[in-house]
Amino acid sequence: MLIFTEQELKQFVQLNETAVKVIEDAFTKLAKNETIMPPIMRVDIEDQNGEVDVKTAYIQGKEMFAIKISSGFFNNYQLGLPSGNGMMVLISTQTGIPEAILLDNGYLTDVRTAAAGAVAAAYLSKDTIETAGVIGAGSQARFQLKALSLVRKFSKVLVYARSKERARKFAEEMTVDLGVEVVVAESAEAVVRNSDTVITTTPANNPIIKAEWLHPGLHITAMGSDAEHKQELEPEVLAKADILICDTKAQCARLGELHHALTKGVLSKESAILELGELTSLKAAGRTNEKQITVCDLTGTGVQDTAIALFAYKELIKRNKGLRIENNKILQKN
Repeated sequence: MLIFTEQELKQFVQLNETAVKVIEDAFTKLAKNETIMPPIMRVDIEDQNGEVDVKTAYIQGKEMFAIKISSGFFNNYQLGLPSGNGMMVLISTQTGIPEAILLDNGYLTDVRTAAAGAVAAAYLSKDTIETAGVIGAGSQARFQLKALSLVRKFSKVLVYARSKERARKFAEEMTVDLGVEVVVAESAEAVVRNSDTVITTTPANNPIIKAEWLHPGLHITAMGSDAEHKQELEPEVLAKADILICDTKAQCARLGELHHALTKGVLSKESAILELGELTSLKAAGRTNEKQITVCDLTGTGVQDTAIALFAYKELIKRNKGLRIENNKILQKN
């Protein structure tokens, strides 16, 4: 077995065009029914505002698949700790033997989630955008903006978060990182009304974005709702979209923004809803004009986890990294 550390993973696995392509290809595999992906298992730790998810998927023809344990404890910022954490285990598809442990502390989840956001924006955002908006000021907000910058150029960013101090710090850091003007907005409404593309990155339990704020040409990627109780968008936002995309319809109908729209009755299972893999596989078109309102509901999939874990494994193996263990003995520190 090989064990890879967060430091090694951060050094050699970056959020870049290659990582985005890895995740885009994973969605295509999903759309072509070349994967086996069971439902998510989740444990809620409600008294600590936390949750632990287990996700996995087998991609046909691959020599290994990943099982990921991922936690989100959303009061951690009060302790100076990141909200996300976790690890991945790669298991042989030939023998079932665990081959590697990736001690990424949630880093690979951040990369693959942001890469999915980039894929969504590539197919759904207007070709030319001036202002990007982000709701939330945590680590995923940072990753999502960096991912967006890989597929679209923009000159200004609006950010809104419940904590003005966190939003201010976010604006300062991202102005330097992206080399564009990042401004703290007074409200979520101001972000939506004045942005071409908006990304929501919060664990909100009540809708933040209202349908009446939408305008022609707007794209929204909502990635915060990955549990039944979470919701960032009013159900009517989805109903108002000209194009509505899910990472997987079945999962979004159970956990995502789509879940709330179906429950309220503003959409039905017969509504025109596409999956992201239908766009990446060219089975369906994304945005076709500058006036369409588009929404993408991302809940996070096991196929993304296996794809990014396999990519990371190959990147580190070819650099001879990792701690090798055999028969309970450390044989090699590469």
